[in-house]
Amino acid sequence: MGIEAGETTMAKRGLTRIIAIDDDPTGSQTVHGCLLLTRWDVATLRDALLDDAPLFFVLSNTRGMDAVRAADVTREICVNLRAAIDGLAEDGIGIHPVIVSRSDSTLRGHYPVETDVIADELGPFDAHFLVPAFFEGGRITREGTHYLVVDGEPVPVHETEFAKDSVFGFSTAFLPDYVEEKTHGRIHAGDVECFSLDAVRGDLSARLQALSGNRCCVVDAERQADLDNFARQVLAAADNGKRFLFRSAASLLTALAALPPQPVAPSDMARFVRDGRPGVVLVGSHVDRTSRQLRHLIEHSDVVPLHVDLDWLVRDEEGLFAELVQQLIETHQSSCSAVLYTSRGERSFKTTAERLAFGDKVSGFLMRLVRNLPRDIGFLISKGGITSNDTLSSGLALRTARVVGQVRAGCSVVVCPDGHPRYPRLPVVIFPGNIGGDEALFEVFDIMRRQRNGTSAAA
Repeated sequence: MGIEAGETTMAKRGLTRIIAIDDDPTGSQTVHGCLLLTRWDVATLRDALLDDAPLFFVLSNTRGMDAVRAADVTREICVNLRAAIDGLAEDGIGIHPVIVSRSDSTLRGHYPVETDVIADELGPFDAHFLVPAFFEGGRITREGTHYLVVDGEPVPVHETEFAKDSVFGFSTAFLPDYVEEKTHGRIHAGDVECFSLDAVRGDLSARLQALSGNRCCVVDAERQADLDNFARQVLAAADNGKRFLFRSAASLLTALAALPPQPVAPSDMARFVRDGRPGVVLVGSHVDRTSRQLRHLIEHSDVVPLHVDLDWLVRDEEGLFAELVQQLIETHQSSCSAVLYTSRGERSFKTTAERLAFGDKVSGFLMRLVRNLPRDIGFLISKGGITSNDTLSSGLALRTARVVGQVRAGCSVVVCPDGHPRYPRLPVVIFPGNIGGDEALFEVFDIMRRQRNGTSAAA
């Protein structure tokens, strides 16, 4: 059952809350001070709706699922969200929700599965906007085409490795055609409304008021100011009764939330490291960019590389587990940091189901390792979106976590609560697989290992 714009449970006036249903935990990569939810029961959602922060993230992790399971999880979140909002309305607290389906800036994800479910459960909407621009990661949209900036040159994303993803591959970076391809013709490219750079930088009020029937719209943006202007106007239209849904990358959330600068500078994130102790880097992402970053980290630091050999995992999981736990203990006792990394490259599978099942097996093994890291490590860096989601929800078993800020563009830092049974106050860096140049992982590691006097540990 949908939610009509005039229903009291979705009052136009009240607390405005930006709710990002995030298909992995990297959507928080431009914000700070907000909650990440790894659970979505009604009580947890209610707490998040009452939190002081203007936005929060529900980490659905659906990018790591097949389409059927992704739809089921998204539906469960929406049903519980409606129940939480209804309950608050009965207590006299009106919530004005702004719903964002946050996904990958390189167009990988379950579109339109997730937006269709959200529209069914929380609609009707006048329009849904595709806004994949993510400036910190070099993603811009111009004349309806989405680009990745590589060495200063914009490359259409269908010409990058991301378009060849075995689950979420696509053939075009021109967003109207992308919509037609992903909806299998249900939405024709010619029916997609395009908001050009000139439009986004001008007065959109009349066009926004004219939208109806969940019209599909794509939005150009080359800089944050473009989305800031767009966000101000869509929020104003929402205040006047329009109902919009967003499918976006992280930069739109920055604009919608209008947060002040983060209180802790990126270069000062080492203040959260526990007693200046060595840490662990966990690398699950296997894209080429991550492999180059891993190589650079190993070559330019004293980090101890520990290989999670996937062939060994298949034939003798317990033997590999015992070996790696012992290596972790020995590395930590020698006052060195360790990097745990899976075998590089993407494996071939006969079916998507086999690929996802193998991914689940690898992730489950990595989370066993997270639960058995030395108790007094100083910090943890988790590389890869799905890996990071599993680290928070399974490895660390966090119900919620608060983002304290970004250690570099696109890389969030969260801190485990004081009462965590194994890793109290442990800072965890959420580092997406597709962010940064070859040196980026080393740079984050170097910041986190700095001592309190501002110097670095021996390289």
